[in-house]
Amino acid sequence: MKSKKSIIETAVSTLKLESEAILNLLQHINDDFVKVVHAILESNGRVIVTGIGKSAIIAQKIVATFNSTGTPAIFMHAADAVHGDLGMIQKDDIVICLSKSGNTPEIKLLAPLLKQSGNLLIGMLGSLDSDLAKQADLILNTTVEKEACPHNLAPTTSTTAQLAMGDALAICLLEAREFNTDDFARYHPGGSLGKRLYLKVGDLAAKNEKPSISPSASVKDVIIEISKNRLGAVVVIDNDKILGVITDGDIRRMLEKHSTIENITAADLMSAHPKRIDKDELALLALELIKKNNITQLLVTTGDTYYGMVHLHDLLQEGII
Repeated sequence: MKSKKSIIETAVSTLKLESEAILNLLQHINDDFVKVVHAILESNGRVIVTGIGKSAIIAQKIVATFNSTGTPAIFMHAADAVHGDLGMIQKDDIVICLSKSGNTPEIKLLAPLLKQSGNLLIGMLGSLDSDLAKQADLILNTTVEKEACPHNLAPTTSTTAQLAMGDALAICLLEAREFNTDDFARYHPGGSLGKRLYLKVGDLAAKNEKPSISPSASVKDVIIEISKNRLGAVVVIDNDKILGVITDGDIRRMLEKHSTIENITAADLMSAHPKRIDKDELALLALELIKKNNITQLLVTTGDTYYGMVHLHDLLQEGII
């Protein structure tokens, strides 16, 4: 069994090799890279990303990143392409082919077929002397000196370089399209990341009760209203005007200070300037306010009107945190 020191040394060596490979890509961000960006932006078609082996897996990730950031893309496995999947390519589509060597049998067979169809062929490759390099209209150079694998065999550094080049391309396209947070939320409506960008405070408050009580209410009535609605607080209302908020913490502090509570009313207990948020604000802002003020709930309003309440647990349940 390898020692702790040996394991750490191998891990560090791997990360250094891969980080150096990414830094070496800087010299390959050239005119061809810019032409690729322009070609995709000006295209009326989609980006077809293909590859074989580990490069195929990286191709799938690049496709996922493209699609989630506003660039329509489809993955096509190089082996399946020559058995019918070439039919998915339309005349305005652009093809990006990933390959370290550029000389695998599937790629050597596929590249000429793509050229015959008239589609722009972009080679993301690690060998400028390869068949793919000769066939490609534009080249994204992902050459690496060696794999992190001690035998220089398992694709590691090379696939890291492909992944990084794909990310660089995707982000350039994102910025050129002025793809913003609203666009991102539209493409990611189901995940917690998307919710952080589109979920409104009012959406959460609408699911809760609207605990309220008059300023003359007794302590007993306040406790009943807080317990009934399970939000840890109640809003003090008089003629539709918000006067303040009473939390369960206010009740505990009151009990510590007073031996008798018969003459205490809601108006005596309330905090007159509660933290509040408009129902149309993002739930993410509610989280920031809750954290900043070290509280667990916020009063939700629409203008000066009481709309409801949002609790820290609501944000937790929606995955905002």
